[in-house]
Amino acid sequence: MAKKKSPDELTFWDHLDELRIILFRLIIVWIILAIGYFIAMPYLFDQVILAPCHDDFIFYSFLKWIGEVFHLKDDFFTQEFHVSLININLAAPFFIHISTALWMSVVTTVPYLLYEVWKFISPALYQHERRGVKKALGIGTVMFFLGVLVGYFMVYPLTLRFLSTYQLSSTIVNQISLNSYIDNFMVLVLCMGLAFELPLVTWLLSVFGIINRDFLRKYRRHAVVIIVVVAAIITPTGDPFTLTAVSLPLYLLYELSILMIKNKEEKC
Repeated sequence: MAKKKSPDELTFWDHLDELRIILFRLIIVWIILAIGYFIAMPYLFDQVILAPCHDDFIFYSFLKWIGEVFHLKDDFFTQEFHVSLININLAAPFFIHISTALWMSVVTTVPYLLYEVWKFISPALYQHERRGVKKALGIGTVMFFLGVLVGYFMVYPLTLRFLSTYQLSSTIVNQISLNSYIDNFMVLVLCMGLAFELPLVTWLLSVFGIINRDFLRKYRRHAVVIIVVVAAIITPTGDPFTLTAVSLPLYLLYELSILMIKNKEEKC
């Protein structure tokens, strides 16, 4: 039985072979999840993906509760909301069935991907480096899925509610296609997942000495302006509550980034 080589004994080709095995395992897990999602897609489509189209979606109920508590009479907090999708492409349902299953499998494979990354790089790290990287990967995983949940339960419903009811002219009837709905759904949810990686990105930048805590504090006001602009683009409503609901999580992420990193003198 061949003795397993230590990390110091591995050649470039040995590392390449390990990487090939990792990629193979990732593809297998991804394919298995994709098949599972493909089989469950009719249920997932009705109960999860299309849930923001209906008035009984949990976030819309929350908006109505806010309106009742603060006696807000604006239509945004009181109106019944429902979106009916149309399909104008014969093959669209089939291809969307496949692409959505693949997209969901990619998103849910993230924890396993980070686990494989950890297994691959951990032998080459010192003990104190292992603790830092392990912590970063763990936080990155949690923050990514937290961002996905915020995107699904808040950002996308707000965007859908605004854009689907926006009228350029009273003679134009809004009819939302299936392709348009799915494209915006996947992009916004994924973008929020990535946006929640901000604390991890800033931490990595601080490790490389590119930024520090004082830098983020100095440009806090600039960051607030950028965050509000980004929030206005994601959910372009004139309602202060909507803008706050999107801006607040992003700003809290910025403050969390400040807490996570240190100045150079604090690292010594």
